[in-house]
Amino acid sequence: MPLTVWLRGHRRGFVGGGVYGRVMRLTPGTEAVFVPAADGVARHGRVAFWGPDVDNDGWIELVLRGRSGIRRRQVPARMVPVQEALPLLLTNPTDASLTVRVWSVAALAGLGLMARGRIVPARTADGYGSWRVGPLDPYDHDWLARMTTAMPVRAYAVPLGDKHIHQPGELVRLFWDALADTFVRTSGAPTAVDAPAFTTAEPAKIAGPLDWLDALDQSEHAGVRVVLRLEVPDDDAESWMAVVQLRSIADPSLILDAEELWHAPAAVVARFGEDAESDLLLALRRGARAWPPMGPILEQESPTAIPLDDESVEDLLGDGAARLNNAGIDVLWPANLLVEEVKLKGGMEAPKSLTEPAMTMRSLLRFSWRPTLSGEVLTEDEIAELAAAKRSLIRLRGRWVKVDRALIGKLRKQRDRQLTGLEALSAALTGEIDVDGETIEFEAAPEIARLADRLSTMDTESIDTPAELRATLRPYQQRGLAWLNAMTELGLGGCLADDMGLGKTIQLIALHLHRKSGPTLVICPTTLLGNWERELAKFAPHLPVRRYHGGQRHLDDLRHDEVVLASYGVVRRDAETLATIDWGLVAADEAQHAKNPLSRTAKSLRRIPAAARLALTGTPVENRLSELWAILDWTTPHLLGSQESFRKKVAIPVERYGNQEATEKLAKVVRPFLLRRKKTDPGIAPELPPKTETDQIVQLTVEQATLYRAIVEEILAQIEEAQGDMDRRGLIFKLLTALKQVCNHPAQYLHEDGPIGNRSGKLAALEELLDVIVAENESVLVFTQYVEMGRLLEKHLAGRGIRTLFLHGGTSPRQRDEMVERFQRGEVPVFLLSLKAGGVGLNLTRASHVIHYDRWWNPAVEDQATDRAYRIGQTKPVQVHKLITEGTVEDRIDTLVKSKRALAEAVVGGGETWLTELSNQELADLVRLGQDVEVAA
Repeated sequence: MPLTVWLRGHRRGFVGGGVYGRVMRLTPGTEAVFVPAADGVARHGRVAFWGPDVDNDGWIELVLRGRSGIRRRQVPARMVPVQEALPLLLTNPTDASLTVRVWSVAALAGLGLMARGRIVPARTADGYGSWRVGPLDPYDHDWLARMTTAMPVRAYAVPLGDKHIHQPGELVRLFWDALADTFVRTSGAPTAVDAPAFTTAEPAKIAGPLDWLDALDQSEHAGVRVVLRLEVPDDDAESWMAVVQLRSIADPSLILDAEELWHAPAAVVARFGEDAESDLLLALRRGARAWPPMGPILEQESPTAIPLDDESVEDLLGDGAARLNNAGIDVLWPANLLVEEVKLKGGMEAPKSLTEPAMTMRSLLRFSWRPTLSGEVLTEDEIAELAAAKRSLIRLRGRWVKVDRALIGKLRKQRDRQLTGLEALSAALTGEIDVDGETIEFEAAPEIARLADRLSTMDTESIDTPAELRATLRPYQQRGLAWLNAMTELGLGGCLADDMGLGKTIQLIALHLHRKSGPTLVICPTTLLGNWERELAKFAPHLPVRRYHGGQRHLDDLRHDEVVLASYGVVRRDAETLATIDWGLVAADEAQHAKNPLSRTAKSLRRIPAAARLALTGTPVENRLSELWAILDWTTPHLLGSQESFRKKVAIPVERYGNQEATEKLAKVVRPFLLRRKKTDPGIAPELPPKTETDQIVQLTVEQATLYRAIVEEILAQIEEAQGDMDRRGLIFKLLTALKQVCNHPAQYLHEDGPIGNRSGKLAALEELLDVIVAENESVLVFTQYVEMGRLLEKHLAGRGIRTLFLHGGTSPRQRDEMVERFQRGEVPVFLLSLKAGGVGLNLTRASHVIHYDRWWNPAVEDQATDRAYRIGQTKPVQVHKLITEGTVEDRIDTLVKSKRALAEAVVGGGETWLTELSNQELADLVRLGQDVEVAA
């Protein structure tokens, strides 16, 4: 979701006592660059945000690479002062562009330097008073060099003269100076610098000579740096020792113990300057505040060294050294100090055999975890030595070892446990396993490791097409058949997640014919029973097929090669009966119907035993990763761990924080068990004609706009007064539903029967589209979420002489089949469909147009609906029209949906649920009708 910040300005009136400008949004397409001030006054520099989604208020010149090479370009941008850009940079979203992240890091570093007191007064070339960041020590210079080396050119492509662009390091320094010159000018500035040029808000020239300024040494290499040199204790020593030293910033090789400062101060002053003593004492005070174990050194009259216990050294090994570094003190580690941690490594005994298909599904394998040091397993005596140690760091195998008491406790408490074969296989794929909440390295038995290697190439195996199949499989379908066969032979199961229209049905029929391992149970929505029956009769007419549905259903005299078709509703009612059969294969078509693992449907499915289980779905993840877990935990139990563990360690890190490591780990486990092919993949469906998607922006009528504004004001007021999250969420869904209905047609919101002509911008646009489509003798699918809207359209179009069919949730399977046949024969040009009833399982290739009258706000669901027409068998180009009302919540959310379409294959935000997490202000920004939106007469 884009980050939203209100920027100060003078474009719109006073709000809450302040002057605020237009809203600023950072989207993944937003780029950033710092533009120095043309007048040389540092604080007049601006951060320029630019990109397709930026509400620009000016232009910047950048040197960018284009199709014709590198050239200067005028780019529309939003110019933001540094004090207003800072909140945007420091709270940028996780999916921000690289340039935004770069300047975010630069801002944090600049603030850190200022917090360390690295700011000095200076005189600009034109004689103005200015503040800048400095002096930098060698470590700051090193960090700046490493950071700017990694900067992309787009982050510093600001022209410098006619032939050059700013060097990245120089531009970052200018940005830091802009921060210093902005934030140092506080009410306390006059007490530090008695010169108006350094305290006034407006630029001011320095009046006359200032001796202290002229004499100020602004060299980047002046002063000292304090160092703590750690000394490793002998075996008999009771504690570590940190010796205080001084290092010259001008010459880092010049270093001496602080003890010399107190015994020979004149010699030290000659080499380090008059302020060496005060620099040392100030640094030690800063260090004690940053790292409390250093506090006792302040009690010494002449600080020279401080004893440290093991816990203090451990803290230094953690983030203590970094905290001291930020306070201006370095930690110098002795060369012979190499502290290592004992780690756990999991291993397992080899299974007796991998020939039994049920091994990986049900077998229990002995697993144990062992402590290791540098990858080598420790002996029992060494473990005992660790357990008996009285200090946190001990010498073991010639190196310093950190003793983890909790780890030793785990080793003593439990050393062995059991894994299912699939848990072991999952751990082998990632190289890790979770043990009592801790992730440890895993070493699989050779047999399991070989199986994991084979899984990675399973989709490249091949088998012959069954002779009984009355069809020629396309190459990708042949590969799908081989993959399904290999997975089911191992008893692993899997999910065939081909795009709608690529032939999942025929691949499963071919698999049944090839396996010949017992009856197959196919579970699908009621509306697809007829489709499965026809496909089986077409491609395998000799197979016995039974529709287990209706009042007379039974499983008597079930044949070994029979295919049984049942609906999800029947499975919920007859799970016990279905569980009495020894199924060779159970397949769940449109498996997203069982995406809620706590539902009766999902629980009933799990009660039906089978040699192998397969899920068929074009959308393995519709809204949340928990749906993927539910599907794969049915096909391959225990593969992804428990639901709670998956939620905490995978779903939340990936969905909420975009954690790349968690995403890659999930992909390693899931990829072998989920075969995903898309129509757009090279070589998958080259015979498919092109598909064109068009957003048709329509205006609201006066009636719609009036209703829209009234609803927004009324329900937003109720949300402001809502008590508790549940009430608030309910009101938000009420608001969104009402606004959707008004955008569709006032009659839908007001529950009127009609007339509906001339009252809706969407309806007018639909009429224009249908007039052209029908006149050209083409066919069209019209999708709406609402049955009520579908009935209004059906009645209205009939009055205009346009013949329609309307399929919705109340349509019986027989009526549905008749409608599909009539439409495919070309008897009726317009097919109205409710999205839930008509979005899956239909072959409607007669249509060359698809119209989404209203939006589901989920790319995967909308693509499923479009695929009713855009699928194998389609011979004409398909036009997809999406009707969007201008300036409304539809318009704004359409932008957000497009921004996350690229994530739809892996993670798509939770439908509309995420909208309930918006603040009241963000929600108001989303739903309010745009002030400059025109309405249709």
